[in-house]
Amino acid sequence: MTEVGTVYLEDLKIGDSRSLTKLVTPELVQKFADVSEDRNPIHLDEAAGKASIFGQCIAHGMLSASLFSALLGERLPGHGTIYLGQTLKFLAPVKIGEEVTATVTVKEIVPEKKRVILSCEAVVGDQKVISGEATVLAPARG
Repeated sequence: MTEVGTVYLEDLKIGDSRSLTKLVTPELVQKFADVSEDRNPIHLDEAAGKASIFGQCIAHGMLSASLFSALLGERLPGHGTIYLGQTLKFLAPVKIGEEVTATVTVKEIVPEKKRVILSCEAVVGDQKVISGEATVLAPARG
């Protein structure tokens, strides 16, 4: 689903899920380097990438992880969501030219605290590249 907006706390269900896919281009990596100020040569310099254990440039791990923020703030729960915490495990690199798909899935709802815990996973094809969990305050009607 690609809805943008808000799913209120009262309407959330365990298992609700949203995904977002992004093509990792050299331009995107450069923009992320500029915003984050992380200019590690493994992300930007072809010679450094080739000399690395990956044999080529790779995207910043946090570039792919930032898709979770986009999903939480725009799609599930959406507008009005407040990020409280995030855990991440980087399992494999995302190479320049690959498409990464991030997915968030409602794992637990704590209505009295307006908290929602979501599992977070990013994949490239069949390869899981990031796993983690986010805790948010979800927007509520009342």
